[in-house]
Amino acid sequence: MPRPHLIFVFLFIFLFLQEAFPPTEALPLSTSSRWIVDGSGRRVKLACVNWVAHLEAMVAEGLGKQPLDAISKKISSMGFNCVRFTWPLFLLTNESLSSLTVRRSFQALGLNDSIADIQAKNPALVDLPLLQAYKVVVENLEENKIMVILDNHISRPGWCCSRTDGNGFFGDEFFEPEAWVDGLTQMARAFKGAPNVVGMSLRNELRGPRQNVNDWYNYMQRGAEAVHAGNPNVLIILSGLSFDNDLSFVSSKQPHLTFSSKLVFELHWYAFSNGNDWQNGNPNQVCGSIAAGVMTRGGFLVNRGFPLFISEFGVDLRGSNVNDNRYLGCFLGFVAELDVDWALWTLQGSYYFRQGVKGMEEFYGVLSYDWSEQRNSAFIKRISTLQSPFQGPGLSDASPYKVIFHPATGLCVVRRSLLDALRLGPCGETEAWDYTEQKTLVLKATTLCLKAAGEGKKVELGIICGDSATKWELISDSKMHLSPKLAGGNGSSLCLDVASDGNIIVTNTCRCINEDMGCDSENQWFKIISSSRPLVKNKQSVIEWLINGFAWFD
Repeated sequence: MPRPHLIFVFLFIFLFLQEAFPPTEALPLSTSSRWIVDGSGRRVKLACVNWVAHLEAMVAEGLGKQPLDAISKKISSMGFNCVRFTWPLFLLTNESLSSLTVRRSFQALGLNDSIADIQAKNPALVDLPLLQAYKVVVENLEENKIMVILDNHISRPGWCCSRTDGNGFFGDEFFEPEAWVDGLTQMARAFKGAPNVVGMSLRNELRGPRQNVNDWYNYMQRGAEAVHAGNPNVLIILSGLSFDNDLSFVSSKQPHLTFSSKLVFELHWYAFSNGNDWQNGNPNQVCGSIAAGVMTRGGFLVNRGFPLFISEFGVDLRGSNVNDNRYLGCFLGFVAELDVDWALWTLQGSYYFRQGVKGMEEFYGVLSYDWSEQRNSAFIKRISTLQSPFQGPGLSDASPYKVIFHPATGLCVVRRSLLDALRLGPCGETEAWDYTEQKTLVLKATTLCLKAAGEGKKVELGIICGDSATKWELISDSKMHLSPKLAGGNGSSLCLDVASDGNIIVTNTCRCINEDMGCDSENQWFKIISSSRPLVKNKQSVIEWLINGFAWFD
């Protein structure tokens, strides 16, 4: 017979774990102000990866490399809860293409080797009609508890995008508005019964010489209404102009729709969106300038009560692209601070056929060329803390607090015990801070504050707050250099930093504050962000106390 005290302990543990590790979201999703929420009103953060099926073959990439279920399980194992699954309009609206089977689609492209590869890895798919094969992928993602956003990426199948490819804007050669509305309607109806299809993105990267705001409102509103009529259970996701880099026009006029609590806006942001500015300029000045531009072109929406979905970002995962590397730290700090939803470009490590090349490798892909392993496991660890929400309804009953986030590692400032040095660690074990009007960083519910001790020295927790060593200003254009008023030995400014021989938090001379173009300041970038996540570490401590405290009964 169970002992009453043990029942109490395990019930207490269960309740804590329920808060720390919440149950799977209740679908369908909707919006509540700037948040995407589940059926219980709890925040659901879309942490997606793009999976391409819009190229000439019109088949999800990689099915000749690995079994479908193995790919879905890899997506889940990397922490993604969602796939932005691309599709071309002609899959639904062009009879000569939509009638093809997988086999015949590859034969038409002369890709007989790919047929043999899919026959070996996914034999059940080879002779299915293209749309049915697409549905099988969605169904398998559902079996692995992965949500799906259907993204109309292009009209005529092929690589996207250019200004003159005929797919860019309403009225272009391959972008007939009536056919587009018809295709959206068909797609919405086709997946009306798929519970894991949580959203439809109406069109990727509107662009080209025809683009204009009036037509955007006219046709995007029509497309949104068509999708809603076909499937009222999906989020409606609207992209902007100029390759989805610009939603600024929405600041003065919102779309007029007959439905509510379903509208999401999407934005894209890559390093190459700004040419080689990241490589050629001072990283702090470039970060500050470009991040401010992103806020003007779309980030403002979160302050207007709309969810913002950064549906494409990514970098060369070989790690050798300076432009990408500098952009990434700024991007991750921005995304952490706004706590927006996002989709990484991209899943595929290789393509069947892209831009006339068979078997092209994709260096932005999180999977290796043969889809068997992660291309860059350090990158996945770095973005992992952003796969869970920091803020939003239903996360915790705890009052909001601040987190000191380090974009270069994806970690936060933590301490393992009262006497331990402050260091970088998992953001699930973070300290809860208050950032006061006096610019002090105070441990929440204590009188201890972050204190600089000098050049190259570990930061401390002080009991006397408000002096020059405990006031932390954001001093650079990136707003990620935390500097105390305490000067270094040569009179230069000190900044929060990470010791070169580990993950201990120290202060060192500030780097790259002004005009220096060649320096790397990323290790000194810290972002103070708001959070209401359950403090898992504290719960673990309580659980350990309960277990140890009741041990004497046994």
